[in-house]
Amino acid sequence: MERSLSMELVRVTEAAALASASWMGRGKKEEADNAATTAMRNVFDTVPMQGTVVIGEGEMDNAPMLYIGEKLGTGVGPKVDVAVDPLEGTNIVAAGTWNALAVLAVAEQGNLLHAPDMYMDKLAVGREAVGQVDINAPIIDNLKAVAKAKNKDIEDVVATVLDRERHARIIHEIREAGARIKLIPEGDVAAAINTGFDDTGVDILFGAGGAPEGVIAAVALKCLGGEIQGRLLPQNDEERERCKKMGIEDPNQVLRMDDLVRGDDAIFAATGVTDGELLKGARIHGARGTTHSLVMRAKSGTVRFIKGSHSLIKKPHLVIKED
Repeated sequence: MERSLSMELVRVTEAAALASASWMGRGKKEEADNAATTAMRNVFDTVPMQGTVVIGEGEMDNAPMLYIGEKLGTGVGPKVDVAVDPLEGTNIVAAGTWNALAVLAVAEQGNLLHAPDMYMDKLAVGREAVGQVDINAPIIDNLKAVAKAKNKDIEDVVATVLDRERHARIIHEIREAGARIKLIPEGDVAAAINTGFDDTGVDILFGAGGAPEGVIAAVALKCLGGEIQGRLLPQNDEERERCKKMGIEDPNQVLRMDDLVRGDDAIFAATGVTDGELLKGARIHGARGTTHSLVMRAKSGTVRFIKGSHSLIKKPHLVIKED
């Protein structure tokens, strides 16, 4: 893929972030998601690529979505798989809390796992701990491995976990080990990415979240030199059958980086919708908006933070909240 595609893609997440940020704190998650989706689709149509959505918005949200199989781009340029989450953290935006993102990932055609919309057990770490952790190992062993890799005491290791009843055992074991925890209400793509940046204060991610989000996070961590391991968690016969259709006969199979995203020709882009540890949220000031974005390319290892100032009047593709 051309390196210039990176800058084209960040325009997509900027538009989605600005559109959904106008709904922050209004308690209307579906309206926020719809605004992000519409803006993202409109800008995608201007990007010089031949894209196919292989991971769209999660069906669990029962919201408008960029659907799997949808064609994106101008129809000229590289053929790519596209994974999108126009608004990762719909409830976050509705409540006006932390770490909502507009995110996307692209890779050469055929290189992204077509993850079904089900739960995935995940373990994510940054560059220093790559190869030192194992999703099959006890929690305490992984915490010790990260502490050693980052030259920390275990008491200084920070694990992030979705605040869910299903994670009660994980939370208990982290506390018993003496490590610290950052419980998050939603948004485990942001949480996984945070393990790749020391400034966020996050060292490791544990727990089950959406499988599609696991693939998006894998692209980001591949760009950062980090690691995510996953295991699908089918809840019924229908979901087990979906695993088989993906070629995964054994649901206990550990999915590693190259299972989730093959090769290194991949790009990740994200723009903050609400403030987070890594990115500031989008701001709207009358006819202008500001954004803070991250765009990364695995092939070159380039990581860029981009601050944008936008004339909303000159961007008709945005769907800004109307009273």
